[in-house]
Amino acid sequence: MLLVLPPSETKRSGGALPPLRIDGLSYPSLERVRAELVPAVVELAADHEAAMRALKLGPRSAAEVDHDRVLQSSPTMPALDRYTGVLYDALDAPSLDAEARAYAGRHVAVHSALFGLVAALDPIPAYRLSHDSRVPEHQLKHLWREPIAAELAAHRGLVVDLRSEGYVELGPAPPGSVFVRVVAVDGTGRKRALNHFNKRAKGEFTRALLAARPAPLDDLDALLAWARAAGFELGVGADGQPGHQGVHELELLAA
Repeated sequence: MLLVLPPSETKRSGGALPPLRIDGLSYPSLERVRAELVPAVVELAADHEAAMRALKLGPRSAAEVDHDRVLQSSPTMPALDRYTGVLYDALDAPSLDAEARAYAGRHVAVHSALFGLVAALDPIPAYRLSHDSRVPEHQLKHLWREPIAAELAAHRGLVVDLRSEGYVELGPAPPGSVFVRVVAVDGTGRKRALNHFNKRAKGEFTRALLAARPAPLDDLDALLAWARAAGFELGVGADGQPGHQGVHELELLAA
């Protein structure tokens, strides 16, 4: 099983590991795109105002450009520790024990707009780049869609996709994979999608999975059975059929 997480706009600064080595990241088939995109983002950051526009940053986030300017020389930390925000606060990776972190290293990937897929423990610097950022002469969807889709398709086992739809567009999961959508039930019994609580529920789901470290969940039935036993209300979508491109859409009920 491979659990694919979205990144977060917010990240911890600093780190205790050496600077970025592109050839040291997981998924080496993505190295060519990384080697093209990283210098382009550094070059963009040299023009502060242009970078602010390209990254769609407001005045309060102006310091984010500095992360990109030095991303080739700044220290790194494991990807799972780098990201912050609602999902990652609920996951609380720094508090996981060694076995849970090792399990994450084998079974969790984060989809970065800058690095593509990275394994949970891959060392990465602080940076700012989103799925809808505009890097001159480098269209993110064009660069990433086919390579990331190929990597996900090559995975042996179930792919569980917790990404936002914006990141799915940068590399769709293969037929037979699972896309998880978080929903709530209102007073009339109708289901509705969530935003803030969507992220929290995905973080809590991921943390529970890493803490439990179940036997391989290599098919949909095994995933649903584990979720049920772990206390999560996870089920197939309303029509019960695979959705776009044969991907199974599951609904996770927020607590």
